Amino acid sequence: MLFYSILYMFYFGSLVFFFQKKHVLMMLISLEFVSLMMLVLLTTCMYMYMHSLMVIIYFTIIMVCEAIMGLVLLTLYVRMHGSDYFKFSSLFMC
Repeated sequence: MLFYSILYMFYFGSLVFFFQKKHVLMMLISLEFVSLMMLVLLTTCMYMYMHSLMVIIYFTIIMVCEAIMGLVLLTLYVRMHGSDYFKFSSLFMC
């Protein structure tokens, strides 16, 4: 039952990521939610099968680095454009 609820929340976070493409902050929050659910699923599987828990520490480090890079990119985007709202015309400019 726990496995299905974790998968349901993983799919919910993925759907939010795919349907909220105009706000960068919502995309980052949904990515963090998906990675958090992956961490919970990984922790559950590691405890059930008694594998090494170093993988969980490595995955947590990768999650933190991903969150920091996302916040830096969001800060730079807001400083350049004034908000976190994507405009489609500005996406195609090079």
